[in-house]
Amino acid sequence: MKPTLQVRLSQHLALTPQLQQSIRLLQLSTLELHQEVEQMLEQNPFLEPEEDATPFDYNAADKGSSTQREEQDAPGTSVGEGGDEPAGMDTAEFGTTERDDWENGTERDDFDGIRELPSASAAGSGIDEDGLDAQDRNTSAPTLQDHLRTQLAGMRLSAADAAAVHVLIESLDDDGYLDGTLEDIAERLAEALGLVGAEEREDLLDQLRCGLKWLQSMEPAGVGAANLGDCLALQLRDTPPCAARECALAICRQHLELLAKRDLKKLAAATSSDEATVKAAQALIVACEPKPARPFARAENLIVVPDVIVLKSGRNWKATLNPDVMPKLRVSDVYAQAVRGQRGGTANGHAGLSARLQEARWFIRNIQQRFDTILRVSQAIVERQKNFFTHGEIAMKPLVLREIADELGLHESTISRVTTAKYMATPFGTFELKYFFGSSLNTDAGGNASSTAVRALIKQFVAAENTSKPLSDSQIADMLEEQGIQVARRTVAKYREALKIAPANLRKAL
Repeated sequence: MKPTLQVRLSQHLALTPQLQQSIRLLQLSTLELHQEVEQMLEQNPFLEPEEDATPFDYNAADKGSSTQREEQDAPGTSVGEGGDEPAGMDTAEFGTTERDDWENGTERDDFDGIRELPSASAAGSGIDEDGLDAQDRNTSAPTLQDHLRTQLAGMRLSAADAAAVHVLIESLDDDGYLDGTLEDIAERLAEALGLVGAEEREDLLDQLRCGLKWLQSMEPAGVGAANLGDCLALQLRDTPPCAARECALAICRQHLELLAKRDLKKLAAATSSDEATVKAAQALIVACEPKPARPFARAENLIVVPDVIVLKSGRNWKATLNPDVMPKLRVSDVYAQAVRGQRGGTANGHAGLSARLQEARWFIRNIQQRFDTILRVSQAIVERQKNFFTHGEIAMKPLVLREIADELGLHESTISRVTTAKYMATPFGTFELKYFFGSSLNTDAGGNASSTAVRALIKQFVAAENTSKPLSDSQIADMLEEQGIQVARRTVAKYREALKIAPANLRKAL
């Protein structure tokens, strides 16, 4: 082949490390961002936390902590030069990763993102109503294992029995159930102890059976159960003997599926009891705790700290960033001065230190851009959903990602990243930003209704229904049509399942 020269014109965008970092920081949750900050603080000596900066001044941190240092820095190390992109550039437009759990960029099946908090200020600061820090409270609160060990210490058991109970305590899962059968636990323990003889292993299993009886006699009742039926039966044994208790025990051991289906006639026939006894047995079962470890669950797993707080501002609503989730960082003066003092040294050493200094400034700048974007998107959502903040979810309007993207001049992927795992504190609770997006449904008046508002209506209908004759999906669809909203029965079933509302046959009271 004869070599030739050709001229070609092409356009391409190179994702610089700074741009890649900006995209990554934008999609991180608050917890992930703090972990990223801690990692960067360990790796880059030019970064240091700014303890007493409230609110955090990103611009000051980006340029340096003093005017003198800004004047002395060389132009080549300025944040605004080099690889800086234009201020209006959408840094998350490329490398898009769409979420599969959303339909047309508007809604998802799981709408369980509501988190109630005592107040927006308390949520942001991590302080509860008693004035105690949530982390301190969780640290002092005993776990289920701690609670059981305390009881074990007060029991006069032999060393072998106490050791068996201790092993079983360590084998409990997060709900208070045994993590596996006794045989499995005995097998793992035998391997750890190096027991190979069949007789030794059988003795170990017998010891664990004895220890299980001691464990199941402790508080909370039901701990150490193998399954739900066993857990309920352990709690029912403390109930005074009566026909209802015997019926409830029979249901827990063999007929929990019939109880879940609320099949009164089959339950009565299976337990050889009358309807009144079955209803009394149901009341006893409902009073039991299906998860004995629930009272010992750590509160930190239930609390969501909002990134944005919405407050009333005159007749309007205004979104503000929660200062407690914003990392407070600055460039270290000591190390920055050291870099300036080495400008006459070796070129390689100075270049490496200058790169680390620039990296620190870029990191602070990208964090600033992340929170600026979150605030812009949040305020745009607040402007579009003003009625929600006054009347609640029933007043929610249809909204899709593209509307906010077009208004702010950003890409839809950017809006998707911003609204994922970011939360907003409102007068009605704390919600993920994606909660405020919903597809539109046609109305008889020719307008549109938000799917979120339709879900709110479905919840109202179900809450007000007669439990002896619960509403079917078709009846709910008819009631929505009376409100002027055209919704198919299958859509009602989909929304009901998203709200975790059981079908009509399972909502029927016995």
